[in-house]
Amino acid sequence: MSIFNCNITSNTNTMENTDKESKYMRARERVDELKKFYGNLTSYVLVISGLALINYFTTGFGYMWFLWAAFGWGIGIVFHAIKTFDLNPFFGKQWEKRKIEELMRDEEQNNKWK
Repeated sequence: MSIFNCNITSNTNTMENTDKESKYMRARERVDELKKFYGNLTSYVLVISGLALINYFTTGFGYMWFLWAAFGWGIGIVFHAIKTFDLNPFFGKQWEKRKIEELMRDEEQNNKWK
Protein backbone atom coordinates (compact mmCIF):
# COMPACT_ATOMS: atom_id res chain seq x y z
CA MET A 1 0.00 0.00 0.00
CA SER A 2 1.21 3.43 -0.90
CA ILE A 3 1.19 6.54 1.24
CA PHE A 4 -0.09 8.52 -1.71
CA ASN A 5 -3.15 6.92 -3.22
CA CYS A 6 -2.42 8.04 -6.72
CA ASN A 7 -3.59 6.24 -9.83
CA ILE A 8 -0.93 6.78 -12.49
CA THR A 9 -3.12 5.33 -15.22
CA SER A 10 -5.86 7.89 -14.68
CA ASN A 11 -3.32 10.73 -14.64
CA THR A 12 -1.86 9.51 -17.94
CA ASN A 13 -5.32 9.25 -19.47
CA THR A 14 -6.13 12.75 -18.27
CA MET A 15 -2.96 14.09 -19.90
CA GLU A 16 -3.80 12.31 -23.16
CA ASN A 17 -7.34 13.68 -23.08
CA THR A 18 -6.05 17.18 -22.39
CA ASP A 19 -3.59 16.86 -25.30
CA LYS A 20 -6.36 15.66 -27.63
CA GLU A 21 -8.64 18.46 -26.49
CA SER A 22 -5.85 20.97 -27.04
CA LYS A 23 -5.22 19.67 -30.57
CA TYR A 24 -8.94 19.73 -31.28
CA MET A 25 -9.26 23.32 -30.07
CA ARG A 26 -6.30 24.44 -32.21
CA ALA A 27 -7.77 22.67 -35.24
CA ARG A 28 -11.17 24.22 -34.54
CA GLU A 29 -9.63 27.71 -34.34
CA ARG A 30 -7.78 27.10 -37.61
CA VAL A 31 -10.99 26.01 -39.34
CA ASP A 32 -12.74 29.14 -38.03
CA GLU A 33 -9.91 31.32 -39.41
CA LEU A 34 -10.16 29.63 -42.82
CA LYS A 35 -13.94 29.95 -42.82
CA LYS A 36 -13.73 33.68 -42.10
CA PHE A 37 -11.14 34.20 -44.84
CA TYR A 38 -13.11 32.31 -47.49
CA GLY A 39 -16.28 34.13 -46.45
CA ASN A 40 -14.46 37.43 -46.86
CA LEU A 41 -13.09 36.35 -50.25
CA THR A 42 -16.53 35.22 -51.44
CA SER A 43 -18.07 38.53 -50.36
CA TYR A 44 -15.30 40.37 -52.18
CA VAL A 45 -15.88 38.52 -55.45
CA LEU A 46 -19.67 38.93 -55.31
CA VAL A 47 -19.70 42.61 -54.29
CA ILE A 48 -16.94 43.69 -56.69
CA SER A 49 -18.66 41.79 -59.52
CA GLY A 50 -21.90 43.56 -58.68
CA LEU A 51 -20.17 46.93 -58.60
CA ALA A 52 -18.53 46.18 -61.96
CA LEU A 53 -21.94 45.39 -63.46
CA ILE A 54 -23.43 48.59 -62.05
CA ASN A 55 -20.43 50.51 -63.39
CA TYR A 56 -20.83 48.94 -66.84
CA PHE A 57 -24.56 49.59 -67.10
CA THR A 58 -24.33 53.18 -65.86
CA THR A 59 -21.22 54.48 -67.63
CA GLY A 60 -20.22 51.66 -69.97
CA PHE A 61 -16.80 51.52 -68.32
CA GLY A 62 -16.16 55.13 -69.35
CA TYR A 63 -14.67 55.59 -65.89
CA MET A 64 -14.06 52.34 -64.03
CA TRP A 65 -14.73 53.56 -60.48
CA PHE A 66 -15.38 50.02 -59.19
CA LEU A 67 -11.62 49.42 -59.36
CA TRP A 68 -11.14 51.79 -56.40
CA ALA A 69 -13.36 49.58 -54.26
CA ALA A 70 -11.64 46.45 -55.62
CA PHE A 71 -8.22 47.89 -54.81
CA GLY A 72 -9.15 49.05 -51.30
CA TRP A 73 -10.90 45.86 -50.29
CA GLY A 74 -8.20 43.83 -52.07
CA ILE A 75 -5.56 45.27 -49.73
CA GLY A 76 -7.63 44.00 -46.81
CA ILE A 77 -7.94 40.57 -48.46
CA VAL A 78 -4.16 40.39 -48.88
CA PHE A 79 -3.54 41.17 -45.20
CA HIS A 80 -6.24 38.69 -44.17
CA ALA A 81 -4.55 36.00 -46.33
CA ILE A 82 -1.14 36.78 -44.81
CA LYS A 83 -2.58 36.30 -41.34
CA THR A 84 -4.70 33.24 -42.17
CA PHE A 85 -2.05 31.31 -44.10
CA ASP A 86 0.89 32.45 -41.93
CA LEU A 87 2.72 34.10 -44.82
CA ASN A 88 4.44 36.76 -42.70
CA PRO A 89 8.17 35.91 -42.82
CA PHE A 90 9.03 38.16 -39.87
CA PHE A 91 6.45 37.72 -37.13
CA GLY A 92 4.43 34.68 -38.20
CA LYS A 93 3.23 31.78 -36.12
CA GLN A 94 6.52 29.91 -36.49
CA TRP A 95 8.45 32.91 -35.17
CA GLU A 96 5.99 33.22 -32.31
CA LYS A 97 6.37 29.52 -31.46
CA ARG A 98 10.19 29.74 -31.50
CA LYS A 99 10.14 32.86 -29.35
CA ILE A 100 7.81 31.26 -26.78
CA GLU A 101 10.05 28.17 -26.57
CA GLU A 102 13.14 30.38 -26.21
CA LEU A 103 11.57 32.42 -23.41
CA MET A 104 10.40 29.27 -21.63
CA ARG A 105 13.94 27.83 -21.80
CA ASP A 106 15.37 31.08 -20.45
CA GLU A 107 12.83 31.11 -17.62
CA GLU A 108 13.61 27.48 -16.79
CA GLN A 109 17.36 28.18 -16.68
CA ASN A 110 16.85 31.27 -14.52
CA ASN A 111 14.69 29.37 -12.04
CA LYS A 112 17.04 26.37 -11.99
CA TRP A 113 19.44 27.97 -9.53
CA LYS A 114 16.90 29.61 -7.25
